[in-house]
Amino acid sequence: MIQGYFKKINGENVSVKTLRLTNHLTMTQILGDCDRNLKRIEKAENLSMTLRGNELSIAGESYRVDLVYNLFTQLDAIVQKGYPLYDTDVEYAHRILSDNAKADLESIFLDTVFISSKKKIITPKSLIQKRYIDSIRDHDIVFGIGPAGTGKTYLAMAMAVSYLLDKKVNRIILTRPAVEAGEKLGFLPGDLAEKVNPYLRPVYDAMYDMIDFERASALIHKGIIEVAPLAFMRGRTLNDAFVILDEAQNTTSEQMKMFLTRLGFGSKAVITGDVTQTDLPPDKKSGLKEVEGILINTEGIKFIYFSDIDVVRHPIVQEIIRAYNHLDKTKESKGKSN
Repeated sequence: MIQGYFKKINGENVSVKTLRLTNHLTMTQILGDCDRNLKRIEKAENLSMTLRGNELSIAGESYRVDLVYNLFTQLDAIVQKGYPLYDTDVEYAHRILSDNAKADLESIFLDTVFISSKKKIITPKSLIQKRYIDSIRDHDIVFGIGPAGTGKTYLAMAMAVSYLLDKKVNRIILTRPAVEAGEKLGFLPGDLAEKVNPYLRPVYDAMYDMIDFERASALIHKGIIEVAPLAFMRGRTLNDAFVILDEAQNTTSEQMKMFLTRLGFGSKAVITGDVTQTDLPPDKKSGLKEVEGILINTEGIKFIYFSDIDVVRHPIVQEIIRAYNHLDKTKESKGKSN
């Protein structure tokens, strides 16, 4: 039950709304240990919130009060449906509604992509992540472009494992370009697999977070899951496979064309990358940058763009990305003025 009214505080009219949370379990998950989430949101929105029993009174500027009451109301409904809400989820939910007050948190947080071997429920954490997941379901080729920490590769991996276990595909192929695959790689010790493994490590890490090590190793041994450098894709036709190309900003134009033309019947491809983090030599154009202009309007292909709002790592990562984006824009404007 929600009651709304105005009262005067220090001579000013202040909006007040009272929300009755469903039960103690709901309160604990939403408000956090020692009301940690409540205090954080109270500070972020410059509100005054008072908890009496299971009734939460929210006082402050009207639009801020409406935002927080909407946030807690939707989170209450989500917890009632069995979703194990974490402090980070409350933070993500607050971020989503701050960006779009009409967002339906239930359609985002209750869209279970996969449940890992550690019983971790993997769901979208932002509107763009939700759009990304839906696009992978509806399109054969999806490009996920944006900064680090936005879940591009992780969610693609979760979808791939889900498709494999549901027998929608027969195998998973994970690949990324080994930028140093010329002379420098030759000086590294070991055989070819040992030389390229460091470049593929992030892909392995995401996979092992979904499937326990023994099962993943068995699937790799059988060839059901293949992790290989991009150069190994040349000349192949990939049928009934879920293919992920990671770090695609480090592909050349020729490599990107080669990869995209490998896709066979019954297959999906997800290409992820950050066009601001290209490690190619200055004389090489990024295949990921180029492909946007070539395929942006092609039917069956979808481009999804992530931003700092979608970062699901430590909150400071958002600020780091914003700072670097500001620096890049400053450099760009100076370059134009010169």
